[in-house]
Amino acid sequence: MNRTVYSIDGKELRSIELDETVFGLPVNEDVIWYAINNELANKRQGNASTKDRGEVHGSNAKPYKQKGTGRARRGDKKSPLMVGGGTIFGPKPRDYSYSMPKKAKRLAMKVILSLKIQSDTLKIVEDFSIESGKTRDLAGILKNFGGPERTVIVLKDDDPRVKRAAANIPWLSYLSYNRLRAHDLFYGRRVLLLETAAKNLNAFYGPEAARAGASEEAGK
Repeated sequence: MNRTVYSIDGKELRSIELDETVFGLPVNEDVIWYAINNELANKRQGNASTKDRGEVHGSNAKPYKQKGTGRARRGDKKSPLMVGGGTIFGPKPRDYSYSMPKKAKRLAMKVILSLKIQSDTLKIVEDFSIESGKTRDLAGILKNFGGPERTVIVLKDDDPRVKRAAANIPWLSYLSYNRLRAHDLFYGRRVLLLETAAKNLNAFYGPEAARAGASEEAGK
């Protein structure tokens, strides 16, 4: 498929060929949900903790005698049934992370890119860098593509100047073409894909890369 490449001023420059197997897939909501939830689970700290009756500080003595009071039997003051006692089946520190199959993760990224193309929220922009590293210069470029809304820039490499300029824009996030995040891409209302990054995505997620990965797995 052919797509227009825009200048940093928002004007049409030329067209670029995008791989149909990367940018032309049908929407698969299941794999998108799976990828986003995997990322969110892997980010969870999992440090919530409560004390059970063996960990609560207090006496092991019975609060009152067993018989003759007319009240219910009590073991000790740390019982979960008493105020200040332990917690029954409360959360403990745990690891929420889990691994997702590589093929499924790659498919999710391609489906999200295809979805952004279909919804016309992805624009391919000529390569640029912010030599000054100032937020003002980057904000001037973004202004040519619309107002302040949740935006994602997909870079061709780890450009420290662009990252520095983007740090002070709360609604802007940046990704490298080979380290995409499903959550950021999916929820970005506008995706600006640099021209070289688009070419790299053709190769990185294209059929040749898939065949190379399959051959590598078979050789193990």
